[in-house]
Amino acid sequence: MGSDEGLPPGQYVPRGWPVLHYGPVPKLRPERWDLRVHGATASGRERRWTWPELDTLPRAQVTADFHCVTKFTIPGARWEGILATTLAELVPPAEDATHVMLWAEYGYSANIRMTDFLAGTTLLATHRDGERLTPDHGAPVRMVVPHLYAWKSVKWVRAIEYLTADRRGFWEERGYHNLADPWREQRYSYQEDEPPA
Repeated sequence: MGSDEGLPPGQYVPRGWPVLHYGPVPKLRPERWDLRVHGATASGRERRWTWPELDTLPRAQVTADFHCVTKFTIPGARWEGILATTLAELVPPAEDATHVMLWAEYGYSANIRMTDFLAGTTLLATHRDGERLTPDHGAPVRMVVPHLYAWKSVKWVRAIEYLTADRRGFWEERGYHNLADPWREQRYSYQEDEPPA
C-alpha cells in the first residue's frame, strides 16, 4: 500500500524509526554467517549461501509503508534487497508447499502464507533509504513483508523453510494473530475467531 492511500486503522506516523525487538542484537560474523532455504523444496534439497554469495544475488528496490503492530507506520520506506520471488526461482518450493517459516538468530521465527512470500513486494532487505541496515534494524538482512504487520518482517533472517501445512511462529505462539493484516487490524489471536468484516 502506498503512503498516499492513508494509514491502516489505529496507526500513526512516528518521529524517526523506532527500534523494537525481543532479545539481544546479534553480532554479524561474516565468516560464519549463511542463509538456508530448506523444507518442502521442489528438489527435496536445501540451498545455502554464504554472506559474500548472498550479497551478489540480483537486487531490487521496493517502496512501501512499514506497519508495526505497536501502531506506528513508516510511510514510503525505500527497501533494497533480494526479492522473495528471486529466491523461489533459485530454490522452487514443492507444489504442495503452502506456507513459509522465517527463521532468525536465536531461534526466533514467524510464519507467513506462501502467497505472502511470493507477493511482488516481499524481499530480503539489506538496505533502507539507500543505506545498509544497522544491526538494531535487522542487519545484515531482514525479511520485509510490507502488506503485513512488521513482526512478520523478521530481523536477522538465517533460514527460510517451506512448509506443507501452517505452523505458528514465535509471536503467533504467544498470542499474536496468525495472518497479521494491518488493514483488518489482525493484531491478536483471539481475533481469529471473529467473523470477517
